Amino acid sequence: MAAFEPDPELVRQVSASTGLTAPVAGRLVADVLAFYSEPVEEFVRRRHGELRTYGAKNPQIFARIAEELSARPVSAPPLSERQLRRLVYG
Repeated sequence: MAAFEPDPELVRQVSASTGLTAPVAGRLVADVLAFYSEPVEEFVRRRHGELRTYGAKNPQIFARIAEELSARPVSAPPLSERQLRRLVYG
């Protein structure tokens, strides 16, 4: 994961609202930012593989991935099942 320098104001807010020290709050914010920085293409491929591992079929997988993408803090543009398939299979 890439290193992130979190916004000091956000770190102060997290620290104040949770009681965490500033350094711990900074690491927490950096970890969350790094988690959500995964490019859409990588997220789709990773989630497809994870869901296939548990026996899900493509129609259910692509519906779930589309739903998950729309719920991310900085959501991806709506992607059709065809676009999702192309991200997975090329």
